[in-house]
Amino acid sequence: MNTGAPLPRAEPSALVIGEALTDILAGPDGRRRAVPGGSPANVALGLARLGHPVRLATRVGGDEYGRMLRRHLGENGVRLTDGSVVDAATSTATAVLDAGGVARYHFDVSWSLPPAATDPATTGPLAHLHTGSIAALLEPGAEQVVAAVRAARPGVTVSYDPNLRSALLGPAARERPRVEELVALSDVVKASDEDLGWLYPGHDTAAVAARWARSGPSLVVLTLGASGARAFWRHGGHRVRPAPAEVADTVGAGDAFMAGLLSGLLRAGLLGGARGERVPARDQLRAATGTWRLPAPVVGSLALAARTAAFTCTRPGADPPRRAELLD
Repeated sequence: MNTGAPLPRAEPSALVIGEALTDILAGPDGRRRAVPGGSPANVALGLARLGHPVRLATRVGGDEYGRMLRRHLGENGVRLTDGSVVDAATSTATAVLDAGGVARYHFDVSWSLPPAATDPATTGPLAHLHTGSIAALLEPGAEQVVAAVRAARPGVTVSYDPNLRSALLGPAARERPRVEELVALSDVVKASDEDLGWLYPGHDTAAVAARWARSGPSLVVLTLGASGARAFWRHGGHRVRPAPAEVADTVGAGDAFMAGLLSGLLRAGLLGGARGERVPARDQLRAATGTWRLPAPVVGSLALAARTAAFTCTRPGADPPRRAELLD
């Protein structure tokens, strides 16, 4: 899989806020194995492997699962912010895989965020903030996440992936206002057709994504599994073709798509900022999506996202590629 000509080198730091947990994979044959997971942690891992400095504000325990997570993330270049390790059990998600490698999840999750984990004194200077999934909706930590996004947004760009886990949530009508608040606070949003189908039952998911693109974000991407994705902005839409892949399973594919998209936009200079300062990248992204046709750097970032997701599907678990692997 070739990403084409290398993009200009740019290394803005990113902060990811959200859960890191242990995925317990249960295959059709009944075998079980534990691997590191959690949607935000997977995005942080994907960004680090694609060459970006990343910090993760999360909640992991001091147990064996927590040690495994810290070791895995640290060996791949993801640094945990201070306060992310707590004296409690590490959360788990059991992924039951069908014969086609598609996962269905069952969760044992506790989520709260120690204040130090998102304190600017511990996170250091950053250019971009990403959040989503369980962390953005499950109390008591969800309000802390939204507060951190509100506080950081004046000086950084923001991305959000709802990655809804209905087993942990209340009715869609109750969750919808919080999701829409985070969408409006974000510059880039990625959601699956399953997310929007659950959140807006009976509505056309593409129409919902297009409406979101008029509510605040510069770019909204609707992922469609094996059918690729569709990107929406205020003035139009763009279809993203799926990259071919021999699927081992789909665990972490959406997170890999998010990481690839953010990587492309960061390297193109369309995301990033400095805390407390004007964010020219936000202006550039708005200008790029203020036309009827997406410019090449945005189209290239979407294609990179599709390739990153496809590569991840070729091997078991949430195991996103390194940049060198995509260039090979």
